Amino acid sequence: MAESRQPGIREVALVAIAVVATVLVAAGVTALLPRDGQAVVFHTPLLIVVLLGGTAFVLWRILRHPGPGPGA
Repeated sequence: MAESRQPGIREVALVAIAVVATVLVAAGVTALLPRDGQAVVFHTPLLIVVLLGGTAFVLWRILRHPGPGPGA
């Protein structure tokens, strides 16, 4: 029986670093926006739309690549 490949500490650390970097860049870009641009980010449902889009993308990827299955 072939064992499925699990992510190692290196892969987990790389993803964690990428997520932190993305959040820091987004915070920096938001800080550089004029007040009206910051108002759009903070006072509209923009974050909710981004989170819903990201969740839909992750679910689509999971459903599109389901893995080896129970018989593997």
